[in-house]
Amino acid sequence: MAAERENIGVTAFAIAATFLFAVVISIRFLKEYFTNSKRSNSCYLNAELKPQHAFKRVLADNSYSPFKHLKLHSADSLTDEEYSNLHPYKGEISKLMKNPNVGFLECLDGCEKGSLEMGSSYMWVETEAQLRELVGVLSNEKVFAVDTEQHSYRSFLGFTALVQISTLTADYLVDTIILHDAMGLLRPVFANPGICKVFHGADNDVLWLQRDFHIYVVNLFDTGKVCDILSKPQRSLAYLLETYCSVSANKLLQREDWRQRPLSEEMIQYAQADAHYLLYIAYCLSLELKQQKDENSSSGDKFNVLLEACRRSNATCLQLFGKEVEAFPGELAALSVISRCLNDQENISSGLCDAKELVRRLCLWRDVMARLHDESLRFVLSESAIIALAAKVPITETDICSIISEADLNAESTSRVPIQSPSPVVSSHLEDLLCLLKANTTNLDSFFQLFIQQHLGPAGSCPLSAHNYTLLSKTNLGVSNKSTSNRNGFRASKQVAKKFSRDLFVQKFSCKSPVYHNCKIYANDGRLLCYCDRRKLEWYVNRNLAKPVEDDPLSIVLLFEPKGRPEDEDNEFYIQSKKNICVGCGEGKHYLRYRIIPSCYRMHFPEHLKSHRSHDIVLVCVDCHETAHAAAEKYKRQIAAEFGIPLFVGKVVEKQNINASGSPTVSFEEIGVSPLQLRAATMALLRHGPQMPPQRRDELMQIVRAYYGGREISDADLEKALLVGMSPHERRKFEKKRGYAFKHMTRSINSNDMKQNDMIETDQKQDYVDILSVDEAGVSTQPLSTNIGDDTASSTADIDDATTSDLKIENGGDVSLKHEKLSLLGHGPHGKQVVAYLLKEYGENGISDFCQRWRQVFVQALHPRFLPGGWDVMHSGKRDFGEFSIFKPTKKASDIDAAG
Repeated sequence: MAAERENIGVTAFAIAATFLFAVVISIRFLKEYFTNSKRSNSCYLNAELKPQHAFKRVLADNSYSPFKHLKLHSADSLTDEEYSNLHPYKGEISKLMKNPNVGFLECLDGCEKGSLEMGSSYMWVETEAQLRELVGVLSNEKVFAVDTEQHSYRSFLGFTALVQISTLTADYLVDTIILHDAMGLLRPVFANPGICKVFHGADNDVLWLQRDFHIYVVNLFDTGKVCDILSKPQRSLAYLLETYCSVSANKLLQREDWRQRPLSEEMIQYAQADAHYLLYIAYCLSLELKQQKDENSSSGDKFNVLLEACRRSNATCLQLFGKEVEAFPGELAALSVISRCLNDQENISSGLCDAKELVRRLCLWRDVMARLHDESLRFVLSESAIIALAAKVPITETDICSIISEADLNAESTSRVPIQSPSPVVSSHLEDLLCLLKANTTNLDSFFQLFIQQHLGPAGSCPLSAHNYTLLSKTNLGVSNKSTSNRNGFRASKQVAKKFSRDLFVQKFSCKSPVYHNCKIYANDGRLLCYCDRRKLEWYVNRNLAKPVEDDPLSIVLLFEPKGRPEDEDNEFYIQSKKNICVGCGEGKHYLRYRIIPSCYRMHFPEHLKSHRSHDIVLVCVDCHETAHAAAEKYKRQIAAEFGIPLFVGKVVEKQNINASGSPTVSFEEIGVSPLQLRAATMALLRHGPQMPPQRRDELMQIVRAYYGGREISDADLEKALLVGMSPHERRKFEKKRGYAFKHMTRSINSNDMKQNDMIETDQKQDYVDILSVDEAGVSTQPLSTNIGDDTASSTADIDDATTSDLKIENGGDVSLKHEKLSLLGHGPHGKQVVAYLLKEYGENGISDFCQRWRQVFVQALHPRFLPGGWDVMHSGKRDFGEFSIFKPTKKASDIDAAG
């Protein structure tokens, strides 16, 4: 009996242990299956740097929103939907199609094959300065040849990796990866109808240039179209190269990875040849077209083949790039896979035809993952792999890898690019893919949201970039924890939004290369004058004002006697090297330039006081920038109270009087109305005027009449009043957000005024996003004066005070302000009045004291520990200007323009 009881106890213990083990395993599996909250693998992009991640602005992102084409000023009255399918140069291209311009052929007359033999010389364009020089060269040409090289395997939409341009005398290879954000400089040249652009098979090239750079080709001569008209046996460029130039082109190089730098010698020769011989080929084909025209002249010249070739070529220019947006992501790919299965039953398991839902899941997952990681669909997961996974559903991550590898190994691949199987995307996110395959649901919308939230959310594993940020920002991300209160959920969403905004701000606007190059400039007696950037040295050397003396660090010696020495003028700051770190906390991973003295004041300083700004422009990280900016805004309010000059406009009123010359005059007798009150009343009347009680409508009309001096108000007057204090950009945003269109004012706004307003509005925002007006390196391209000292100085144009206003503004004093050029809700008038008061009461010493006060505010806000040596709150910045200085008061404007 004792033995039986012992056996029963052992059995019960074994059963209990087995049950407990099963429960633990089940809980672990369910946690993994349902939550999938912790990721065991980091995304491969954290270790792999892709070239396109350095792009600051991407026109065609990976979101599901339509592509927005370039909007010219002539189309400002159109909505986004109206101009999304409107070619910005449709008018110019239509004219060329009706009356083709064949004058460029005269430039090719006499073009000999021998004179166009390709040598080893070419110009590699990789800096913005070189690109500007190329624009200058092309602007003086009547015809040039163009070709592009694309990369699509490691990008969702693909991008242009190289542009080849050839004139009759030179070949240029433009590195569009490095110059991606500067390629817009070529827009005017390509859109110039007086310059012919020769392409071969331009159907894709014109779309790619639109997609990546908003470059639109106007006046095109396509040698591929000419081959069609002449009924050539082949229309490939390789055929033309061999037929007319006796050149054999290895077209397999077209599939090479054009992202690699440096390019191999073979790839460079291939790229150069594609554009180099195009002009000669165009010349040969034009002769054949003319000959065919002469042969047809006896029949009444009913068909002019030369003009027809130009018409067909320019018709290609009217194409518009558009993203393929599906109603359901991956649906077309899923239908293609299912159709392939139905039509190939012998080689594909019949059971797969019943797994249509699983195919749709895999195609959705592949589509979303490709967009998030900016990879092509075939790179993420091949169709063969999708078929294999759906036919034999894996149960472990190891099974997934083996099934994909076997499917890709058996598939015939035509790509020369090495295929990684499984791809890094799959390897990094095996856990997600396994859960997707196991899930028992048909609601794929929830998966769509889940993928984006988990991978790009605050705890996501995938990097955020300019390609996928819009996908995230336009996706409705709810709080995943349903038990969280609404208040906590609101806080969480605000924190997520703030983090995303900060990360994107850092990525887009922080300096991508060192600001301080710490190059040296010496006087002719060997004394150090200053540390400066490389471009300043080049400016002196290119004008034969200096000669190089050292390479490390790069140094020059001036060939003239500068006006003074920094140490003689108590400006030792300029002979100190500077570190590329935040002056507040020492952050070196990212930084941007910060103006210690806000632009709203400095822009009104006398020219010689604001020309040397490097002392008051420092490097700060995003967090220190936010702290310093908050302190600056607070101090602005103190200045407003101290001087009695309000920050914002108090009241506005339309001017009624017209002088003898026909120009409006300012009268300060009216009472006026607050701009915000005016806008609120006007909007209410436009929206709900007819439905309002008469008494309330009369009250609002009295507010609007106060602006118009008491006269009767029309609908056009209401719309005009609504524009008060609203820039063109704000107006377009308002129309889009509120769905309101200006019916009576669409033709009354001058496009030039709108352009100027946008420019000034950007200038007003410089106090917060001051790096928007700085190039990628964070340094100015302006040459400096020969009175040495500035490292990164650039000039800021004052507002043209000659423009006549149509408004009177009251803000605690009589102020006249231009309606067309300044937002009335900003504090531009405040800065101008403060500077005018200081100059009137205290002269330039008042400006110097004012600058010192702002430096003290900056120091007290940040307590900076890493300011450059020689930086001083009491810095005067006063220096004389040398003979060659662009800031010399007696220097002619033409000389200044030439120096710039």
